[in-house]
Parts: sequence; structure tokens; C-alpha cells
Amino acid sequence: MRSGCSLITGQTEWRTSWVTSSLGHDGPMAYDVVLADRVRAELEGRVDFAEKAMFGGLAFLVNTHMACGVMGEDLMVRVGKQAHDDAIARGAREMTKTGRPMRGLVVVPAAGLGEDSLATWLEQAVLFAESEPPKAPKR
Repeated sequence: MRSGCSLITGQTEWRTSWVTSSLGHDGPMAYDVVLADRVRAELEGRVDFAEKAMFGGLAFLVNTHMACGVMGEDLMVRVGKQAHDDAIARGAREMTKTGRPMRGLVVVPAAGLGEDSLATWLEQAVLFAESEPPKAPKR
């Protein structure tokens, strides 16, 4: 990260940072800092995780795989292809990137992220990430 600033609008604090991501994207990302803090609080003590700028927001990696992330004020959750339709039925929407659906990734709107709901979504994300074999370290 090269520089950053926070902006508080109403009840939501947004953090905008200028980043250069591993995908070569060089530009701003904005995410809800309060939601990111809630995700951290849920994950801390339960599982080892890392944070990384991805998809224009902040991603949380478990077992070397992206488990979830904060994009704007919404939560992105990696549920896997098998659980995708069930996640949509529970109120998430399909994640799209450049207009193409990303089956196995869903976005949970901020309105659907009560305390119990957030914990349930994160549990699903962690279980999926832990089910994948760890990625080999990059050289």
C-alpha cells in the first residue's frame, strides 16, 4: 500500500487505499472498515488467516486460499460450486467479475450481515478454504 485515507459517512467508515495488487491492478480500493474489523474479530483465535488486497476490496485468506472478503459494504464469501445455489437461496447474490458469473463465490449484502448471520457465512467460508489443499509457496 502506498497511501490511504479514511472517510466516515453516516455510520460507515470507508477506507480507500492506493494499492498495487498481485494481479497488476494499480488503483484505489474501498471497503467498510467496520465490517473488516468484524470479520477479523470472528476469525481471530479460530483460524490462522492473512489479509490481501483483491477484487477491489480486502480479502481474508485461510489455508492459502481466499475464504471471504469485504467489497464496499458487502461480504464476498467463497462457498464452492456445490453450495452455490444454497447460498443464493439464503439471500446472497452471485459474484460477477467483468460481467461473468463466478460460480462458487457469492456476495452477501450488508443488510443480511447480522451478528449470527456473519458468523454463519464465515464458518462456511473457512470450512471451504480448509477443505482445499494448501497452495505451494510462490518463488
